[in-house]
Amino acid sequence: MDKEGIININSKTTFKAIFNHLEDTIKHRLTLELTGEVLSIPEFNIEHNPSYLAQFISNYRLENEDIILLLLALAPQLSPSFLSNIITEFLPNGGEFAEFGGIKGKNHRGILPTAETALYILYGNDIEDRLKGIDYIQTESFLFKNKILMLESVLVGEPKMSGRILIDEEYLAKITTGAILKPQLSQEFPASLIETNMDWDDLILKKKTIDEIKEVEVWLQHNETLMNDWNMRSIIKPGYRVMFYGPPGTGKTLTAGLLGKYTNKDVYRIDLSMVVSKYIGETEKNLSSLFDKAINKDWILFFDEADSIFGKRTNVRDAHDKYANQEVSYLLQRIEAHPGLVILASNFKNNIDTAFTRRFQSIIEFQIPTHAERLRLWQNNLPKEIPLEETLSLESLSRKYSITGSNIVNIVQYACLKTLASGTHVIKESYLVEGIKKEYAKEGKTL
Repeated sequence: MDKEGIININSKTTFKAIFNHLEDTIKHRLTLELTGEVLSIPEFNIEHNPSYLAQFISNYRLENEDIILLLLALAPQLSPSFLSNIITEFLPNGGEFAEFGGIKGKNHRGILPTAETALYILYGNDIEDRLKGIDYIQTESFLFKNKILMLESVLVGEPKMSGRILIDEEYLAKITTGAILKPQLSQEFPASLIETNMDWDDLILKKKTIDEIKEVEVWLQHNETLMNDWNMRSIIKPGYRVMFYGPPGTGKTLTAGLLGKYTNKDVYRIDLSMVVSKYIGETEKNLSSLFDKAINKDWILFFDEADSIFGKRTNVRDAHDKYANQEVSYLLQRIEAHPGLVILASNFKNNIDTAFTRRFQSIIEFQIPTHAERLRLWQNNLPKEIPLEETLSLESLSRKYSITGSNIVNIVQYACLKTLASGTHVIKESYLVEGIKKEYAKEGKTL
């Protein structure tokens, strides 16, 4: 389907035209290896092919090796019997064909291609050529370098190239349907999407803080131009690392959401409870899975309450301290290498290890709002259509109670519900004060 949900009449034909190239390439290899006859492979041409697959190949200017690898990864998804039918044509009586590679799945009845399958199709049985092919997959392939394709892990002692060729789920959806698939919170991807209906005008912060946030927005908008058009890639490290610090409820999460909203990028809040593990090596494994998934997706990664994993390293007193420090070191390496925006949020700047703070491009403080800022927050968040009690003074509330924007939103919700429950159409000062008391009590404070 196209972006409007209308079925593209040519999609079936155009996809088949591209897969004909894979079929011709496989038949060329099988004929050459089994009979010695050399078949010609028709020229691969997608110039007038409107399919999403053709657009993807064209946009990234994929080499023939990557095209074959991509089509092999797609084949079981689109045509389960694709590879089996070709093999049967050459080996009608069946039998073992170890050179071709591939495995059987638990439910999938066709051949699931492995890297060995790709090596055979592209390079046959020539050992020198296959070595070059292994090197291509491991170091040169655009698809593997950018985690669009991956090799499934194999059992210890088995050849690495016997792992299945896997395709990233988001890219699979994009290539086959044009849809943008959002990853769901899971152990493999411990993060959830942050979205907001608010605007920059709703973010009430000091001018200095707003100016520093705008610098981050400028990086998001112009980084590609800086790195590519201005050829700064060899001078400037990839990615951008920012720290937000300040009391809870002062706008750190909202700011992350707004940065994504106004630069058209998805923002994912990392669930650190799913990342940090008491088992040795598991935290690094979870972090690796997260960053591998996020690489080159143009996402913003938001680590809320980052102290639990980005905190200061301790003196090594026992094995636990040693491995905790190793986790921090590993995380530092992954953040430095990540090409996108990473935001760390903490209540206190001093809680974060200085090894991280030295590498931040920006450290932004979110302060408790002043009485003037609190007044704007009250005015912005109270419903415009419902009148306030005549004796209610927002100016007085703003001066009297030192609370955050998050507190004010909770208080407004409480007061509105109390107003509805009472059957009146006026928001009373007593309802707001009751809400303020509840917010103070939650934080262990007294009026």
